[in-house]
Parts: sequence; C-alpha cells; structure tokens
Amino acid sequence: MYEHHSRQLLSWAEFNWRVVQHLAAGLILIALGLGIGVLGYHYLGELSWVDSILNASMILGGMGPVDALSTPTAKLFSAGYALFSGLFFIGIASLLVAPFAHRFLHTFHAGKAKA
Repeated sequence: MYEHHSRQLLSWAEFNWRVVQHLAAGLILIALGLGIGVLGYHYLGELSWVDSILNASMILGGMGPVDALSTPTAKLFSAGYALFSGLFFIGIASLLVAPFAHRFLHTFHAGKAKA
C-alpha cells in the first residue's frame, strides 16, 4: 500500500490523494459503525429513529448514552456497542494518521540514508 523505504518520497499531489483516500475510507467506516448502532438502538432498544441516531452518535463519539434502556437485550447491545466504539475510534484515528506518520518516517529514513 505504501512505497518501500528505498523508493522516492511521494509528490505532494500523490500524498494529498493518499490522504483523501484514507479520509474517504474513514468516513465510510464511520457511517457503517453508526449504522450498526442506529439499527441496534432502534430494533433492540425500541427507540425512535432520531433517538437511535442520537444515542449511536454519542456512544461512537465517546460521550455516552442519552436514553436509559429497559430491556436486558438492549442493555447488552449497548455495552457491546460501547466497547466496539472505543476500539473503532482508535482504528479510525490510526487510519487517518497513517499517511502522515508514514511520510514523516519515510522522510526521516531518506534523510538518514543520504548522511
């Protein structure tokens, strides 16, 4: 996916395209993760669509739930979704930082190879 350390550093246009691709992948994954939460809160938590979006967004964003859930199934879903969201956040953050970290390390390695 990334160029080998022995290859030249990407041009700025190619690097910007890589960043856009990572951003698009992150947005798609966020939409999928949010969709899982919305469906779970709507069908298992028996919340309205708007309340489901609100709860899923708040959990995915790390803020916590808004509505109290009454059924054991809904509570178990909420617990699982909260754990999923925490790890999901770390994965998305890694996906967005990866092009910058790679470019920094590639530049560092290229500069060290010349010395």
